[in-house]
Parts: sequence; C-alpha cells; structure tokens
Amino acid sequence: MRFTFLCVKLPDFLLTALALLAVVAVRLHGLAEAALPDYDSVRNWQIVQEVAHGNLRNLFHHGSPAFSVVYAPVAWLTTDYRVYQHLNALLAVVALAWLVQFIGQTLRLTPLEKALLLLFAGTSVFLTFSGRDFTMGSMSLWVFVGLIRAHYQRLRRPSEWALLRVAAWLALGLSVNYKFLLTVPVLLVLELLWGRGLLWRPATFGRVLLVLAGPYVVFGLLGMLGELPWYRWPAVYYNLVFPGASNAAGRAGHFRFDGLYYLRYLWDFESPLLLPGLLGGLLLALWGGWPRLKQERRQPGLAAYLSVWAGCFLLGMSLLLKAPRGLLLVYPLFYVLAFLVVRRLLRNTGPVVAAAGITVGFLAATAFNLHRIQREIYAYAPTRYGQLAQQLRRLAPGQPIGIASTMSLGLRPFLTETDTLAVITTETQLPQWRRQQFNYVLLDASWRVVNSPYFDSLARQQPLLALPEPLLTSPLLFLEHSEYTGLGYQETLILQQAARRDSLQLRLYRLR
Repeated sequence: MRFTFLCVKLPDFLLTALALLAVVAVRLHGLAEAALPDYDSVRNWQIVQEVAHGNLRNLFHHGSPAFSVVYAPVAWLTTDYRVYQHLNALLAVVALAWLVQFIGQTLRLTPLEKALLLLFAGTSVFLTFSGRDFTMGSMSLWVFVGLIRAHYQRLRRPSEWALLRVAAWLALGLSVNYKFLLTVPVLLVLELLWGRGLLWRPATFGRVLLVLAGPYVVFGLLGMLGELPWYRWPAVYYNLVFPGASNAAGRAGHFRFDGLYYLRYLWDFESPLLLPGLLGGLLLALWGGWPRLKQERRQPGLAAYLSVWAGCFLLGMSLLLKAPRGLLLVYPLFYVLAFLVVRRLLRNTGPVVAAAGITVGFLAATAFNLHRIQREIYAYAPTRYGQLAQQLRRLAPGQPIGIASTMSLGLRPFLTETDTLAVITTETQLPQWRRQQFNYVLLDASWRVVNSPYFDSLARQQPLLALPEPLLTSPLLFLEHSEYTGLGYQETLILQQAARRDSLQLRLYRLR
C-alpha cells in the first residue's frame, strides 16, 4: 500500500517541483553577471558586513534591523555580493512557493493548477526584477505570506492565540521593513469586517501591543550595546514622516495622488491579465464576500480576503509618491486573483475543456511574461563595473585607489578592501576629495536616474575612459526611482528615454 501511495503522489510532486525549478531558472538567469542595481542594495551589503563584525552604527538603517541581523552570518563566510543577490532571489521564490501552497491547499487546486499558478506568478516582471537586488523586498514577501496566511486562519477560526500569531508576524515584518506599517490599516479593515470584535477586547488588545513592542525592546537593547540611543529606531519613523530637507533631486514630502500610475505600469510591464483580474477579483469579493456580512458576519472567502488586500494597497499607494516597489507585497496577489478569475470563468465548461483552457491560457501568459522579462531585464545585462575596476587597477597597479562617484555606490563591490569610494552629490564637493588625495572621479549615470541637476559640466569634459552600463538606462530602474525624484509615470519614462540616448554611462576622469 505504501509503495502504491508513493507512486500516485510522486508525479504530482514532480509537476510542482518542475514548475518551481523553472521559476528558479528564470530568477537566476544571468544574475552572476549583474551588478547590484541601486544605491540601497550596495549600502545594505555594506551594513550587513558591518553588523557581522560588531559595528551596529547602521543597524536601524531604513528601520530594518532584522534584515541585517539575518544576513550577517553570511558575511562571516563571504563578502561576494553575488552570494547575497542569489540568496535574496531564492528567498523570493520560497515566498512565492509558500503562497501557492497556501492557495492550493485552501482552494484544493489540482497539481496542474498549482504548477501553472507558480509559473504565471513566478514570471512577474517586477518580482523578477526586484529579486535581483539586495533590499528588504524578498524577505518582506516571505513575511507577508506568513502574515496573510496566519490572519486568514485567524478569521476562519477565531481565537486569541491565532490573533497573537498574527501580531508576531506583523512584529517580524516591522523588524524587516518599515513599510509593513502600511499593512496595519488593511489588517484593521479586515478585523472590522470579519474579526468579530476579538481584537478590541482590552486584555487581548494589550497582549497584541506587547507582542508588537517585543522587537523594539530587543533590538533597542542590541542597539544600546552598540552605543546607539534607545530611541534610534523610532527616530527612523520620525525622519520618514518629517524629513529634514529635500533630497538631491529636490523632492520633499511623501504625497502625490495619481490614480493611473500603477494601472499604467501594470499594463505596460506586467501580464495583460492583471487588470481584468483585479476587476474580476473585486467582483468575486462583492459576490462571495460582502453578502456574508449580512449573514451574521461569517468568515470571508479567500478571493474576498485577497481582494481586500490588493484593493486597499492599490488605493492607498495611489495617494503616496509612487514606484513599482510600492505594490511589491501584493504583486503575487494580483497574479493569484487573475488566475482565480480565469479559473472561475472556465469552471462551468466541463473538466476537460476547463483543464485544457487553463493549461493553454496560462502557458501562453507565462510565455508572454518571459518575453517581457527578456525585454526589460535580461537585455540590460551584463554589468561593466567589473571591467571598469580592472582598468583602474591597470592605471594604478599595486596602489590603493581613491575614487569619487556621482550619486552611486555601484562600483564599490568590484573594488578591493584597500580602495576607497566616496559618493558625491554635486561637483562642488570635488575639491574636498582632491585635498584628501583621491585620484579619480567616476561620472556614474545614476545621476541621471535620480534626476540630479548638478553634473552637467563634468559630463561635457573628455573622460580618461568610458564604458556603457546598460542597466542605468533601464525603464524599470528609472521607475523604481520615481519615488525619489517625485516625478510621475510619463515624466519618468521621458527622463529614461533621454538618458538612453547617451551610449556611455560610466565616465572616468582623473581628479586634478
């Protein structure tokens, strides 16, 4: 009997495993030849190494102490940035697989449906792009899946213990990424709709607050051991809400209403099934979720539950400064909703027709996603930073290099430990670094990505050497910085198109 059981289950397991391996292949393809794509990725790579060696000065950078602590052991083994990139990419795949397992178990999807959902969601353009950096995104996705799983189970089987599990996931999320603050209003909406008042009992509410306070106490004490003030983490939130000054792009504030930014992004870069899927998800919520409120506030269906998450994030983020990463946590939900809508439409056509329609439809959708991944991600590799670093070592053999770089740390992972790289935000800072015996200045085209106006005269000079860096002309990279620049969707793409007309993104000058 046991042998027969294994023979029946093994093909089902293999189908999902093959889909998962295909997603891993898509996410890792060409990654070893890619640079860390932005300033934050390189800064995080540096901070993890600092924390690993007991320097906690930047433990609360971006309000994400758990991120640095979790990755710190890796720095005891290697400083190769590509290891961190690959681990981050794989963690995002683990998060997606866990979500699909949850959806499949809850809705009793067939192995074929789970495999197709994995392929469809796993080839999301932005999820693939964000999995190639070294920011909190991948870890945030994993924690978010844990949060929505725990909270859905809490709504289906109300208990104080289940509610405290949700609080624990939320506390972990806040330790990984300050943007988990944005999940709090959605959780409160869901509690008001289907929570049956459990959260608002004074004793329960107090215990939830104690769980949420736990990481702030633990990491606050850890920070104090590193000679940081106890309030350093909460101060990050204050600085986010009340920034002291405008940034290098001249942007100040956090609000800019634009109801079309994300819709245009989804249509131009993601699967064309997503927008109909969102609309269909809303209809599923109205059909399967809201009527239950009239029936003594019963538990929500999964489609209604996921639709609330997706809809609230889409509406809420439309009020703030925008970048594609603003919806990072709910991109997988968009794909799940699109899948569920198509599945619902085909359900009444008969099992054979439905299976054939789902298979053909989502294999075609996956192929279309891969076409966009090739166009928007793979086409902008490989990096030339390594080649630039080699040229620098030929220019100064055996000597430590001091180099100033415009608005970017991109070259740092390719330099040696004895080399020094300083980021400058304006040309007026160059005399300061010249006095400190810096040898070179790199006009890194990141200054165009962040829309800095301070390097035009340097760009007009004759460089010592110049190389292309295709990633610095990527539309996705420019859109990812629209939150920093404060520009709208079309304005950002116009900026990107102007930058793409320059064929050389890395220009090296001798600092005289």
